[in-house]
Parts: sequence; structure tokens; C-alpha cells
Amino acid sequence: KKLLIDDRYYKVDLVFYHRILKRHIIIELKAHRLNYSDVAQLNMYLAYFRKNIMLSDDNEPIGILLCSEVGQEMAEYTMMSADANLFLSRYELELPSKEQMTEFLRKENESLQ
Repeated sequence: KKLLIDDRYYKVDLVFYHRILKRHIIIELKAHRLNYSDVAQLNMYLAYFRKNIMLSDDNEPIGILLCSEVGQEMAEYTMMSADANLFLSRYELELPSKEQMTEFLRKENESLQ
């Protein structure tokens, strides 16, 4: 989705509308390590949607920022001032090997017992 802010266009990676929850879900995908400007960008998109896109009976939009790498301190500091509806996570660029997945599931099962 393209957003016109002042005289510049910005492109949101993915926008969904959840009909039951009555809210927009804005997803930004970053193929790099988390940067403070990524959080600021998504904060701006959330503010734009509140002001220009939301209907009066809609719930607040949710922003999801997915980065290929997230530094713990950078995440902590940038999220302190971020919108309460902004969520951050790390994603994998490729699927884990069969061995890695088996080990992960084994550990998860052990932690549940």
C-alpha cells in the first residue's frame, strides 16, 4: 500500500484487515539487522492509519516488524518509546535443517514436561 505523506510516497510492505477484530495489521519486512529507523517508520505508519484510514468503529491498528536479525539491546531501547501496538520479531531467511528442527522440538517437549 502506498501512503502519501507531505509530498512523498511511502510503501507499506503488507496490510491486512481483520474483519472480526475490526483492525488493520501492518507488516514491515526487513532483510537486515533491526535499526531504530525501522521502528520509527512503522510508528509513522500506525499514526497515519489512525488518522487517515481507520473508521470510527475500527480498533487500533497493529504493527508487526519482522527483521532478519535483532540485537537485544537495540530492540529493548527502540521498543521503549514505540507504540504499544507495535510488535517486533526475528524471522529466518531459510528453513532450518531437519536436525535443527528435531533438536528444537525435542527441547520444547522436554520443557513442557
